[in-house]
Amino acid sequence: MIRRTLALAACLTGAVALSACTTTDPYTGEVVRDNTGTGAIVGAIGGGLLGYLTNTNDSEQGRKNALIGAGIGGLAGAGVGNYMDRQQAELRRELADSGVSVTRDGDNLILNMPSDVTFATNSETLQPQFYDTLDAVGRVLGAYPSTLIDIVGHADSDGPDDYNLALSERRARSVADYLVRNGRLNPNRVALAGRGERDPIASNATAAGKAQNRRVELVIRPLRG
Repeated sequence: MIRRTLALAACLTGAVALSACTTTDPYTGEVVRDNTGTGAIVGAIGGGLLGYLTNTNDSEQGRKNALIGAGIGGLAGAGVGNYMDRQQAELRRELADSGVSVTRDGDNLILNMPSDVTFATNSETLQPQFYDTLDAVGRVLGAYPSTLIDIVGHADSDGPDDYNLALSERRARSVADYLVRNGRLNPNRVALAGRGERDPIASNATAAGKAQNRRVELVIRPLRG
């Protein structure tokens, strides 16, 4: 059984101020978080502040040790950039018409999955029309096993904060469960967390902005040897 421990720390809140900065993805036309804002979240994730979908490990190092122990090699030197370049190109090719954007922050890749293609309003059940997209994501991630995958759910500001936080956690779990089960990914690669309404990428004053804020993000990081 896959086990989840959610351990979100207060220092993640530093990402909130930065996350208001956005840019337009050249492949989908979507407005997405720019590298500065994303870098703040990626840094927090790298610090081990997410709960992990693992069988026996509850730390960043334990997660890496489990993968290396399973024969998944870590990356080093110039090989890191090349590995992520190839993975990025394949993801962009597979997701070009899906509504999911692929952006880059250093050696990390960020997939932004808006709610209009993933979930119905107030639901954590994946929409059937999104299965093919997640299958494509799973195929690419499966071909590049030397990466860690952090899945973060987000919500707009409608409703109580605690409800939005719980909903964003459930949405992140739905995506994680699908990728592990149907993508056959090693669960030690996958971490999840919910951020609720804390990290908006657009204004919650408009319906269009709220739609952008209801999303799930995948942060794909190299497994360094």
